Amino acid sequence: MKHLLAALFALSFAPCLALAQAYPTKSVRIVVPFPAGGGTDVVARILSQKLAETWGQQAIVENKAGASGTVGSDMVAKSAPDGYTLLLQGTQHSINLSLYKKLPYDTLKDFVPVAHLAIAPFLLIVNASVPANSVTELIAYIKTQPKGLDYGSSGPGGGAHLAGEIFKTTAGVQLRHIPYKGGSPALTDLLGGQIPMLFDPIPTSIKHANGGRIKVLAISSAARVPAAPNVPTVSESGLPGFDVVSWFGLYAPAATPTPIVNKLNADVNRALGLPDVQDKFKEMGFSTKLMTATEFDTHLRAEVVKFAKAIQDSGAKIDE
Repeated sequence: MKHLLAALFALSFAPCLALAQAYPTKSVRIVVPFPAGGGTDVVARILSQKLAETWGQQAIVENKAGASGTVGSDMVAKSAPDGYTLLLQGTQHSINLSLYKKLPYDTLKDFVPVAHLAIAPFLLIVNASVPANSVTELIAYIKTQPKGLDYGSSGPGGGAHLAGEIFKTTAGVQLRHIPYKGGSPALTDLLGGQIPMLFDPIPTSIKHANGGRIKVLAISSAARVPAAPNVPTVSESGLPGFDVVSWFGLYAPAATPTPIVNKLNADVNRALGLPDVQDKFKEMGFSTKLMTATEFDTHLRAEVVKFAKAIQDSGAKIDE
C-alpha cells in the first residue's frame, strides 16, 4: 500500500516537475510597483538582465506605480499563478499591511515569497552643528533637550521614518518626525541645518560626509557593510539588536507551483552571486543576503511584526 501511495504521489508531482524544468518557455514579466529610476527599479533591471541571459527568454520590467506600491502589488496578486508574472517589491511590502487599514490583497496569503534580493541600510546622520560624534553621545544630547529632537524622512510610513521611530523607542528619547516629499529635500534641509537628524540611504549621504556639513554616526543594519566599512552599526554603538534596513524581494502569486518557485529561487540566487552584480550593488550601498524561499517567507513575517509595532507606536497612517 505504501509503495502504491508513493507511486501515485510521484505521478501527480511529475507534471509540475516537468513544468518547472521547462520553465520559462516565454517572456516573464517582473512588476515593479514604483516609478522607474528608484532603488527597487534599479534592482529589478539588474536582476532581469541576468535572468534573461540564464533563461534565453526576456524578463521584462514593468513599472506599475501608485499608492505606496499597492497598485502594482494588487495586479500581481490577481495574476495567473504560473510564474510568468512576478512582483519585485521593497520593504514597503511588509509595512503596508499595517500602514493601510484595508488593502485590496492579503500580503501574507496572496503571494509566495520567492527570493530575498538585497539589503539597503540607512546611515544615521546629523548636521555638523549637533554636539555628538557617536550614537551614545547623540542619545545623551537628545535627553538634554526639553522637547527632544526633530528628524526628517522621505515620507510617512517609509523605512526611514520607521527607523527613526524604532530608534526613538529603543533609545527611550523624544523625537519628532518631520516628513518630506522624498529623500532629497530632507537631506537638503539637513545639510542646511533646518533639521538636525536623518536616517538616509548610503549613496545619497555618504558623499557629503567628507564635506564637513554632516556627521555620519552609525549604520542601521545589524552588521557593517562593504560600502561603508568604517561606519559602526547602531547596534554596536549602544543599542544592541537594532536592525532596520530597506530590503528587496521577489514574489509570485499564491498557488504558483512549488517547483517553479524553487527554480526561480535557484536562478535568482545564482544571479545575485555573479561578480558584476555584486559590484553594482556595492556601488549603490547594497549588499546581498541569499535565502531559500522558506527562509525568505520567515523573514517577511518577522519584518511584518517589527514594522507593525513601529507603526502602532508612531501612529503612522496613510488612509482613514
